[in-house]
Amino acid sequence: MKSVQRAGVQLLLRYLSDRPLEKLPKMFDLAEKLDPGKQQAQKIQAIRSALLDEDSNWRRLTENLFQEVDKRVIRKLMESFMINANLFGLSRKHALEEKYDCNIPWAILMDPTSACNLSCIGCWAGRYEKKNNLSYETLDSICRQGKELGVHFYIFSGGEPLVRRKDIIRLCEAHQDCYFFAFTNGTLVDDELCREMLRVGNFALAFSIEGDEEATDMRRGKGTYRKVIAAMERMKEYGLLFGCSTCYHRYNTESIASDEFVDDMIARGCRFMWNFTYMPVGREARTDFLATPEQRAYMYRRIREIRETKPIFAIDFWNDGEYTGGCIAGGRQYLHINAAGDVEPCAFIHYSNVNIHQVSLLEALRSPLFMAYRRRQPFNDNHLRPCPLLDNPEALAAMVKESGAHSTDLEAPEEVDSLCAKTVDAARRWAPTADRLWEERCRCRAADRKEERAMLSCGP
Repeated sequence: MKSVQRAGVQLLLRYLSDRPLEKLPKMFDLAEKLDPGKQQAQKIQAIRSALLDEDSNWRRLTENLFQEVDKRVIRKLMESFMINANLFGLSRKHALEEKYDCNIPWAILMDPTSACNLSCIGCWAGRYEKKNNLSYETLDSICRQGKELGVHFYIFSGGEPLVRRKDIIRLCEAHQDCYFFAFTNGTLVDDELCREMLRVGNFALAFSIEGDEEATDMRRGKGTYRKVIAAMERMKEYGLLFGCSTCYHRYNTESIASDEFVDDMIARGCRFMWNFTYMPVGREARTDFLATPEQRAYMYRRIREIRETKPIFAIDFWNDGEYTGGCIAGGRQYLHINAAGDVEPCAFIHYSNVNIHQVSLLEALRSPLFMAYRRRQPFNDNHLRPCPLLDNPEALAAMVKESGAHSTDLEAPEEVDSLCAKTVDAARRWAPTADRLWEERCRCRAADRKEERAMLSCGP
């Protein structure tokens, strides 16, 4: 069976080399044959419907992708991300979760370094000491262990990950069956890096940006916006895949969700837009940056509107909890390894029981804090309140205490009660708004099911 699947993958990849849009129907037929267990059937059918509709924004996104991104990059995206990380990797993930009775992640987020050349407001990394680094050997070991668990998607954060660009490229070269991705401030992107990214093919970037020039420079420093835009222009010239990453907060939500900003990012070559809400992590974190309930509700509706009308893949990691069944951290879909090697359930949850220098990846996933996550997920029946810190702070405090986890903050350790106290009021204020949105969504789904049953009853 595996030999048949490998042959099918090679045929699928050959379709990309010549008139790929014309061959979409055959590509989907083949994708279904590569999924004999039908685990990805719904996803494949949804993508098929979207891409075969020539008037859809998803079709326009695909057309832009094939027109502007180098075919070698698209081939690696298909091979390493779509097939290895999703089609084959997920089946192994689910089998091992059942075998070991623990969460197995789909993606691993790791910090090659704590060093960063910026000091953004509200970002803990800007105040970290520069001495913490994961060696190339450790990064390589994490990838090798991850692949044994079915993980073929690796994300870099920091610090500024491109401080370690040579080791990252070396890692991409060593693991061509994996896909790599980095959140970057964009200030270190040059022609040499672009040429190396084009050579390896399996590495994409998300540029951190806060909206327009004023909003970006307010939080990240004067001149940063212009450097990010220059980096995007350079990446586009080389035919590379990239997108943008925003952190929406009280002072920029309307800017980053505006038609002007989104359209500008699309025109500059961004093919995806990852949106995070501000989290008050770190002793000196400013709670006034927390988005208001009205802003979170606005983003809930706005991201769905963007997905329906614009050729860009937009995600809101909190408000899309309804599609993921709540929180994805704690190894359920991803975990985080900081630059000191501490294995944390989430990039925003700086607590841990274990360090990757002392335990295997599987042992980390079975450690007390990760198992506490597994037992409690989802943290709320309303998946628009998914987070154990921002939306259910009592859950995080309980898990940290019962597991005996310690603070791994590289700047200054923070007691969990102190951290959670920053979000109690925000969680309380968001709850009634989130509950109304969830009730509306449930009513819509019930109506859709009723309509579907009525249509079926009229059939032969």
